[in-house]
Order: sequence, then structure tokens, then C-alpha cells
Amino acid sequence: MRLPRPLEDLIDQLQKLPSIGPKTAQRLALYILKLPSEEARRLARVIIDVQDKVFPCSICGNLTDSDPCSICSNPTRSINSLCIVEEASDIIPIERTGYNGRYFVLNRGFKLMDDSDPADMDVQPLLHILNDGKVQEVILALNPTIDGEVLSRFLATVISGHNVKVTRLAYGLPIGGDIEFADEITLRRALEGRKEF
Repeated sequence: MRLPRPLEDLIDQLQKLPSIGPKTAQRLALYILKLPSEEARRLARVIIDVQDKVFPCSICGNLTDSDPCSICSNPTRSINSLCIVEEASDIIPIERTGYNGRYFVLNRGFKLMDDSDPADMDVQPLLHILNDGKVQEVILALNPTIDGEVLSRFLATVISGHNVKVTRLAYGLPIGGDIEFADEITLRRALEGRKEF
């Protein structure tokens, strides 16, 4: 059955969103179609507003609508600890842990398979933060993938010239997981990162 062209266009656009397949896109499009006209217009305005008004913080790269962002401008946050993440969305789960330091967001995907070279990254904003001498520890909170490992090693090398301790998130077994189902690498990292009980 052929759908009206505007509805097909909406379904096509919704499918471009992460983790939205054809059926979910169709359900969302039909839901949007049933919205009262003012709600649909409000949704469209909000999408345009987020594109127009949200941008990376000039200091850390976090998404914000005011510069500097609320984290960089918060005087109660520790200036001694800097957590490096790949995307601004990575800040949200780290904030839930109670971490109270600062961030630096790379805002750049790094994929070995795409012939990316970490040396092409602009690390000057990071070096600017480190050069003021207040940061004592840099936490590399990058994804536990081969790409994340390569990027971590590159950043550790870049940071090594500054009198700063470089750490990274621990790897290991998830809470509630069974050892028998853990892969070798996860189990090896869990053994390497073990702590006294």
C-alpha cells in the first residue's frame, strides 16, 4: 500500500535517527500525524530551536545554550580533575555517578576502519586547559573498543608532557554478570584491575 508522499517523507526522515527502524518510524510518523496541530507545530519548533540554539561550549565542548556551559561556569566543581569523553552524551551517565570535576569533549568520532588518524585531531583546546597547571588528573573515559584504546594511547602521549596523572576507567565484569559468559578480554581486564577486598 502506498502512503501519502508527506507521510513517506516523514517516515524516511525518522528512520535516519539512531535505533529507529522502518516499523518504529512508521509508528512515530502516524503518532505525529494524530497530534493536535499546535503540538505538532511545537515539536517542529523545538527541533529547529535545538539546531539553532545549542552549540559546543568554547572551553570543554559540552553541548550548551550559553557559553561557557553550566559545568565550566560552576565554581563548586573541582578544577583538579578533567574527564575526557568522546561525545557530550557521555557526560550524562558520568554525572549520575557523582563525579564533580570538569570535562573535555572530543566531539569527533574516531574509527580506524574509516582511516581516521588521531593525529588529525585538534588537541590545542585540551593543551590550553592543561597549560594553566590546575589539572592534576586526566581521566580517559573513552569507549572500551579498539578505537577507544588507540585514542586513549594517543591522548596519553599528548598529555604526558604535562605534569598530570593520566588514568582511565576500569574495565571488568558487569554487576549481575556471570563469569562463565564473560569474554577473554573482559575477564583479563577484570583480573588486571582487581582491588584488595
